Order: sequence, then structure tokens, then C-alpha cells
Amino acid sequence: MTFDASTLVYDAKGLIPCIAQAEGTDEVLMVAWMNQEAVERTLQTRRVTYWSRSRQSFWIKGESSGHTQELVDLRVDCDRDCLLAVVRQEGPACHTNRRSCFYTSVMDGEEKELMQPLKLAKAYKAEQ
Repeated sequence: MTFDASTLVYDAKGLIPCIAQAEGTDEVLMVAWMNQEAVERTLQTRRVTYWSRSRQSFWIKGESSGHTQELVDLRVDCDRDCLLAVVRQEGPACHTNRRSCFYTSVMDGEEKELMQPLKLAKAYKAEQ
């Protein structure tokens, strides 16, 4: 069956959430937003492309930092209103230089930091 990005369920702003998951480990790396064109660009180029809500522009993950996401598989959930991008992540996924954006645990009313920023040869500015 041929995929058509227009059949996805977008919110009132024309966006759909996309969860990035690491190939092989299934680690959840981050969540960002895509519009229809970002979905199409991602599938065409295999470079994960998001829609930046703050900048109102396309954001190719790793374009400025070098911490790229190569698309391995794009999955659609049962309601067609959320995407899962299985990616080959190069470097940290989070703009805080952590492997994952989900580095804070909340248990019993307390927050606990689960991972420290990676030590990198060069720092990068936030891409979002």
C-alpha cells in the first residue's frame, strides 16, 4: 500500500508529534513536531526533518550540531495522530548534550537527574 502523508491526523496547527527512538536499543531520544512537508522531506531524504514551532521553519536534526538522525523506519500509530521515527542517532539527541531529552525521573514527588551531559569536543547551540 502506498503511503500518503496527507492521511495522517494533524492538529489544528497542521502538526503531528514524532517520537525519535534509537535503532537497536529502543531508547526514546526526543519528541518533536512535524508538518506534512516535514514528513515528506524526511521520507525523501532519510534525514529527520522537524518543524520548529518557535522559529516557524524546518529543522533538519543535526544541521548545525552535526548530531544527526538518519531515518531507519517511520511508523504510524493506530490513530494515525503520532509518529515513531526509528533513527540512527549520531551524538546526543538533546540540546543539553545528553543522549536523550528524557533525563529526569519523577518518583514519589521527587525529581532525579538520570544522566549527565556528554563531554564533547565542541559544544553546539540549541537547534530547536
